Amino acid sequence: MAVPKRKVTPAKRGMRRSHDRLAGETYIEDKDSGELRRPHHIDLKTGKYRGRQVIEPQDD
Repeated sequence: MAVPKRKVTPAKRGMRRSHDRLAGETYIEDKDSGELRRPHHIDLKTGKYRGRQVIEPQDD
């Protein structure tokens, strides 16, 4: 049975966990409407994606 030969130090453990953090949400400003939206997502306010009308705009 495989068993670790030595205890993992806190420094090594921290180095391994350094990429496990939660990333913050990324938002960009839409060129047409100026609203904040997620990259590669449809702008729900205008209904456009990459300059094309994809869905009907939402009425607020």
